[in-house]
Amino acid sequence: MEHYADQYIGGGWRPAAGPDTIVVLNPATEQPIAAVPAGIAAEVAAALAAARAAAPGWAASSREERLAALTRLRDGLAAHRAEIAATVTAELGTPAGFADAVQAGTPIAVASAYLDVLADYAFHEKVGNSTVYAEPAGVVAAITPWNYPLHLIVAKVVPALAAGCTVVLKPSEETPLIARLFARIVDGAGLPPGVFNLVTGLGTVVGAALAAHPGVDVVSFTGSTAVGRAIGESAGRGIKKVSLELGGKSASVVLPGADLARAVNVNLANVFANSGQTCTAWTRLLVHRDQYEEALAIAAASAAKYAPGDPADPATQVGPLVSARQRERVREYIDGALADGARLVAGGPGAPEGLDRGYYVRPTVLADLPPDARAVQEEIFGPVLVVLPYDDEEHALALANGTEYGLAGAVWAGDEETAAAFARRMETGQVDINGGRFNPLAPFGGWKNSGVGRELGRHGLEEFLQTKSLQF
Repeated sequence: MEHYADQYIGGGWRPAAGPDTIVVLNPATEQPIAAVPAGIAAEVAAALAAARAAAPGWAASSREERLAALTRLRDGLAAHRAEIAATVTAELGTPAGFADAVQAGTPIAVASAYLDVLADYAFHEKVGNSTVYAEPAGVVAAITPWNYPLHLIVAKVVPALAAGCTVVLKPSEETPLIARLFARIVDGAGLPPGVFNLVTGLGTVVGAALAAHPGVDVVSFTGSTAVGRAIGESAGRGIKKVSLELGGKSASVVLPGADLARAVNVNLANVFANSGQTCTAWTRLLVHRDQYEEALAIAAASAAKYAPGDPADPATQVGPLVSARQRERVREYIDGALADGARLVAGGPGAPEGLDRGYYVRPTVLADLPPDARAVQEEIFGPVLVVLPYDDEEHALALANGTEYGLAGAVWAGDEETAAAFARRMETGQVDINGGRFNPLAPFGGWKNSGVGRELGRHGLEEFLQTKSLQF
């Protein structure tokens, strides 16, 4: 087991200031694979001091200087792709194929997209008799989760650096190893000391200290709605700019005339990817009542193909959940749904056959639940799909909009115009039309309790800018 005893602060690795560590477990074997420092408030202060000292110089850097540095960073991500994928498989349990394609591949694509945005972005414009400048917002606290650990680091750190901000990153305590690898890649890219800093530790200690510290100008957080509220309240007391990407309970609506089999099969792949640990997963599948039983039969047959297994095996499609706590949370939701009268279409709360060790849950499909059931309303964050019938389009829309969340969604129809018209009425930040592809230039973020602010593309860059107008 690797023992790390340092934090990346001020352009180098410094000995940890506190004695405590966080042990990282392999969720497939339940065995420890590494230990990292459990940061303390003094390290947060040191990292912020380094970031603030570096802020004037980095803010004054030219577009060309930032492009050169971030290109080296992007190239470093590409050069370490295999190590990135292996690290995420080890500490998160993501199956190897998905780890390479998504956990490693998406951050490279996102970094490349931000290079394009930075190259073309107009940092000033004439508005009447004024010149309006977009300037760096200052020192950024980036607090990231464990489910897509590198993607969400890149989606915050790269645009912040592109904007001319300096950054202190606090990664999830469940997946700190990929953050340490990212810090090594940043170090190799040759950024000025203090422009990027890493402090590993607990959210209740390091995350809370960052959100409340007067040396932070912007807080960018991805995680649960409950924690997001607490961070937003703390940051708000300091009048900080805040971006919160929170939970989801996204609806996938299959309208009459759509390819039902394709919609159901793609929906299951979406929900079961990354073991269901995806905030944008389409965990509520809405089908017309006339097609309800047919959809359930398709779902049952499709779910049978998703056998959990060793994430290091290239053939595995579903790995373990990240932790024992997460496994128990998901199993409790399944048990609760069954107690509420759900029909078990596939899966169930028990351990998958032959997998008594590891934090595994059976990919599960539930039916016949009322719209107000917990499993329908609350984010489970596991491989669990709920199928709901609707009577007509207005009923489908009411169901789709009938949760506190509004992060993502999908609409399936016989033609794009019909699907788009329905999607425009959904209370959510992003909707895929007939299986639309991920676009790293499109803004991503939520409505309602799914958060405030946007990531990716021009909108993501602007989260780290503030405006100044000069009148002539």
